Amino acid sequence: MSEIATPMRADGAHQQSVSAQNGQRNIGDVILQVQNISLRFGGVNALTDISFDVREHEIRAIIGPNGAGKSSMLNCINGVYTPTEGSITFRGQTFSHMNSRQVAEMGVARTFQNLALFKGMSVLDNIMTGRNLKIKSNLFLQALRWGPAEREEIRHREFVEHIIDFLEIQAHRKTPVGQLPYGLQKRVDLGRALAMEPQVLLLDEPMAGMNVEEKQDMSRFIIDVNDEFGTTIVLIEHDMSVVMDISDRVVVLDYGKKIGDGTPDAVRANPDVIRAYLGAGH
Repeated sequence: MSEIATPMRADGAHQQSVSAQNGQRNIGDVILQVQNISLRFGGVNALTDISFDVREHEIRAIIGPNGAGKSSMLNCINGVYTPTEGSITFRGQTFSHMNSRQVAEMGVARTFQNLALFKGMSVLDNIMTGRNLKIKSNLFLQALRWGPAEREEIRHREFVEHIIDFLEIQAHRKTPVGQLPYGLQKRVDLGRALAMEPQVLLLDEPMAGMNVEEKQDMSRFIIDVNDEFGTTIVLIEHDMSVVMDISDRVVVLDYGKKIGDGTPDAVRANPDVIRAYLGAGH
């Protein structure tokens, strides 16, 4: 796993140097492959024979109307659901099922559509919870805040402060999260996921419930995370305009089936997508 747990900033610096040489963003090889995934709950098919791949350093969107199976697909990748059929390959390792901790340890982090933040805790402490997998010292030393444990905590706090600066929420770092506007709470949720130093970041409807200005801010942060940290991003969203502006490739689901896959322009021109999605007034 040591190969997988590359520090976020180092990876970002590498990606940026390669991009600078090429004069453009560097989209790498396939690192995540979803193969023939089906998911059934009783007699209901949530997903039927879904296949697509994700390339390193790209922004890959999964879109579709409400109830299309987008969150179910993310839950399969994230290890929350066990697919009925099919497999998922991450960096050459194929799994029919992984649990959420395994997925996190491999370098995949996730945000949630329904915020799962600690509302009574500060912004800083909420984002610090994303460092839990990175803490090496034992609980006894952590409790005493002594020696190596204290030095380790200082390093983690410095990393979290960097994320807070990056997300432009410095003024709220000591504020209880429950007192923040919804758009800023979504930013804290993104910060907590970034604190895990993920190679792949799964975003579950990051713009849901936001006003136009908040959506523009979140779009900018998603692009900046991808550029500055070299993080591969898979996002699900039903706001078509947002997705088309920031994504490299888009896969379209409808009633649990894949009806389109390609560049934003190709998806826009796909008659099945126009019928199922664009024409549905979303």
